[in-house]
Amino acid sequence: MTRHVAVLMGGTSSEREVSLNSGKACADALEGEGFRVSRIDVGADIPTVLTQLRPDVAFNALHGPAGEDGTIQGLLEILKIPYTHSGVLASALAMDKDRAKTVMRAAGVDVPGGLIVNRLEAARAHVLPPPYVVKPNAEGSSMGVIIVRDGRSHPPQILASDEWRFGEQVLVEPYIAGRELTCAVMGDRALGVIDIKAATGEWYDYDAKYAPGGSIHVLPAEIKPNVYHRVQELALTAHQALGCRGVSRADLRYDDTPGGTGALVVLEVNTQPGMTQTSLVPDMAAHAGLSFGELVRWMVEDASLNR
Repeated sequence: MTRHVAVLMGGTSSEREVSLNSGKACADALEGEGFRVSRIDVGADIPTVLTQLRPDVAFNALHGPAGEDGTIQGLLEILKIPYTHSGVLASALAMDKDRAKTVMRAAGVDVPGGLIVNRLEAARAHVLPPPYVVKPNAEGSSMGVIIVRDGRSHPPQILASDEWRFGEQVLVEPYIAGRELTCAVMGDRALGVIDIKAATGEWYDYDAKYAPGGSIHVLPAEIKPNVYHRVQELALTAHQALGCRGVSRADLRYDDTPGGTGALVVLEVNTQPGMTQTSLVPDMAAHAGLSFGELVRWMVEDASLNR
């Protein structure tokens, strides 16, 4: 019998458009693999929709709050619908960047320093000496991330503006120069390491992530073999320490600048990494010999409850 997969996408977070793109790509690929697919734009009626639909598996293509923080995972547990990616605890923990850093640090994973402050405090005065990075504590896709450059006299005033929509608490971390590296974990193995280079602009922001041609993925990353393997070890250790399941992706910074510190740190672990045509995980899977269809099939076959 053909398995029925409900692809959950959209939602109400700031990453709605990214999720819709991920969901469409995954739904198309799953149909190509022979699954019966229902595409669901998730709203407040999602408990009723899923109760009526009763899919065999929920493929979670949501990003951001409500889809990536344990909320939808808890609902799926209650409804007893097996689902992809990480479970309730790992999702909630990884979404809280500061608490995730505490757990990763305890597992021997190097993470940046920094502190959590109210956004208004961060707008009044520098809470760290520049250069530093301000980021929402529970958002993804580089939403709301601000780099405060060396020599800047005042902190970013957008933090005190009514336009700020990424929560009251922000994470402030020292800026780490160098490369942006990323490595996915699939089950119990780390995939290849990508060196991400923004095609335009100075860093891997939202546009670099999702605009066609916005970034260049160097795979395998052109770094020393011992550093390459260390990135894979850190990604797998972080995945396991947080209790992640299925596919996750760790983002790292590596300071190999002339006279730099040589620091290699994990910034965060994404339990719902993007699955669009410009996304990183499909590239890493392809490098490992898996087509996009084979990747999403594996994720469906890996789905379960009590994750």
